[in-house]
Amino acid sequence: MADVLNILASNYRTVGENVSLTTGKYVNVDPDVFEGTWSGKYANQKPFSITISNVNGFRAKAKYQYGTTIKYQEVLIKNNGFRVGDSKFVLTKTGTAQVSTVMSDPATGASTLETAYVHQR
Repeated sequence: MADVLNILASNYRTVGENVSLTTGKYVNVDPDVFEGTWSGKYANQKPFSITISNVNGFRAKAKYQYGTTIKYQEVLIKNNGFRVGDSKFVLTKTGTAQVSTVMSDPATGASTLETAYVHQR
């Protein structure tokens, strides 16, 4: 029984990370505008990508990849944006989006906010 409660608790926490307190309703989005692989580089010139698939209404699956870090998540698209892991993706215009990611330095424990633009391939 304890295993079931642990599974429920971890999923509850994961779903809670997707909840945004910004105003507005969830509305269906055009899958062609969001689906595909979006790639860019942070200020340190290291590449990253976000792959969006299975857009259905305002729901989608997202994969964030930066170096050896890979995060998969089901997301809810609201106000042309969503969160995946420590990153926020916001569509700025067709084919271009802004990604803001909280980066942590393992040596010092300091966190910084990195912002970059990605383009749809």
